Amino acid sequence: METRNIAIIAHVDHGKTKLTDALMRQTGMVTDEKVSMDSNDLEKERGITIYSKNTSVFYKDTKINIVDTPGHADFGSEVERVLRSIDSVLLIVDAQEGPMPQTKFVLKKSLELGLKPIVVLNKIDKPAARPDWANDKVLELFMDLGANDEQLDFTTVYTIAKEGIAKMNLEDESDNLTPLLDVILEKVSPAEADTEASFSFQPFNLAYDNYLGRLGIGRIYQGKVKAGQKVFIKKIGEKTTTGTIAKLFTFEGINRKEVDEAGAGDIVMISGLPEIYIGDTICIDENQELLPAIKIDEPTISLNFLVNNSPYAGKEGKFVTTQQIKGRLEKELEVNVGLKIEFENNDFFKVYGRGELHIAILLENMRRENYELQVSQPQVIIKEVDGVKSEPYELVTLDIPEEFAGTVIEKMSKRKGQMISMQPEQNHTRVVYEIPTRGLLGYKNEFTVDTRGEGILCSEVIGFKPVAGEIKKRDVGSMISGVAGKVLGYALANLQERGVLYVKANVEVYEGQVIGNTAKGQDMTVNPIKGKQLTNMPASGTDDALALIPPMDLTLERGMEVMSEDEYLEITPKSIRLRKQQLTETDRVRAGRKK
Repeated sequence: METRNIAIIAHVDHGKTKLTDALMRQTGMVTDEKVSMDSNDLEKERGITIYSKNTSVFYKDTKINIVDTPGHADFGSEVERVLRSIDSVLLIVDAQEGPMPQTKFVLKKSLELGLKPIVVLNKIDKPAARPDWANDKVLELFMDLGANDEQLDFTTVYTIAKEGIAKMNLEDESDNLTPLLDVILEKVSPAEADTEASFSFQPFNLAYDNYLGRLGIGRIYQGKVKAGQKVFIKKIGEKTTTGTIAKLFTFEGINRKEVDEAGAGDIVMISGLPEIYIGDTICIDENQELLPAIKIDEPTISLNFLVNNSPYAGKEGKFVTTQQIKGRLEKELEVNVGLKIEFENNDFFKVYGRGELHIAILLENMRRENYELQVSQPQVIIKEVDGVKSEPYELVTLDIPEEFAGTVIEKMSKRKGQMISMQPEQNHTRVVYEIPTRGLLGYKNEFTVDTRGEGILCSEVIGFKPVAGEIKKRDVGSMISGVAGKVLGYALANLQERGVLYVKANVEVYEGQVIGNTAKGQDMTVNPIKGKQLTNMPASGTDDALALIPPMDLTLERGMEVMSEDEYLEITPKSIRLRKQQLTETDRVRAGRKK
């Protein structure tokens, strides 16, 4: 049986997972409509792919291995690793939106690796869909990225992924994905299957099983392998070690299938090698050459993970100690290759990640597992490049409704953003900026407010450049509770005029907890439990009903964005609170003098 290896790549929410799910249903790999590749609870809630996943379908006596990749820039390193292990890609593009920033990123990687993409214009049923325009824009993007003549001669398929429909021409009649499956068989070369050569395998992803330990997912480039076989693990610049493959799995639909043997061209998962890592060469001949190295993107931000020491510490979480948090982070390192952690300090663990979302996903998983902790404000990583102090920069694409463009442009310029291009699109303006990551930290929530939820912000890291100088990002101060107790609506009614609140009436707060922000930009200590002064004098009229504005929901990402340098974000299974590092005003004044 021949094998085809493909990856599905696209911008966020252009339909990668929907298409993969539809392909599995049509080929009979799954029958339950509710089954999806996005099986993780966070993926379901957010509607995005966070972890790349493997599946395979069978069509006309051919096995098609499919890797569904994340579309968010914070998980871009996963995409690049996957692309090295497959033979072609399906580039999904929304027929209304056309190519977006992440489209450019993933396509660029594909073209550089010599892959010839198949373009899939999805969501052609949208009322505002413009497939011909989108196809022209894709062609322009191919040319801008230096595609060769063969790559420019791409095939376009039109789809409605959610309904499982594919067409070669817009006017064609179709009620299934057969046209797309036929194109895959026609345009994607069969995987090289030299089963007589010496076995070599390279993992492009890791997984973890409580019983099997660390698992390596990758492609067999040549030869055959059997469960129980002894192998050599070769790493660049390190001593070669040996191990035994305990179990061997292939993928069928959403399930992994244990097999005794697998051969060249297939994508498999192996267990029994606890030290296996991304890019290692696994072989049976000690003298075999190393396979080309797989580069892993560097982290761009760092923050400290600490034991929660607030007045409410230990009330809501099950795992609260230093050792418990350390154990969980060590477990995360088994599979999260974009993460780096320093364990040297006894008071905190310094965690390095690819972006705020990358870290937020880890924290959200931890709180759902009943961990309780607090984190410091995210900081960008500063390093020396050719003797010059440098920081990470990002290419940011903003789709802004025309009436809000002025506000956004003003704020981006204050944050040291350099405008690259500006062009009108349908009812909005598309602006591209080059901006330090430091300038972008804390802006995404503000951008949503500035555009009343109608704007789209996408970014990708483009590398390290000289430090841009001071950036004043925070125009607001913190509203800090000076007392502990239950918040009263009467107090909030007065405080909400000073800024935006993070708490509602009848919740317990403690001294030093940040309960909102102040519009004037200065920190302010307040009394949120202050009630109405009681008197035996009759009122001149009836009291007005309290008109309380709903507080801002303090999510993980929002908390990391709005917190200041002298604050911690307290994270528990039930709550997310913002607090000052020094809880009393006296301690804060004292700490301020020491600076």
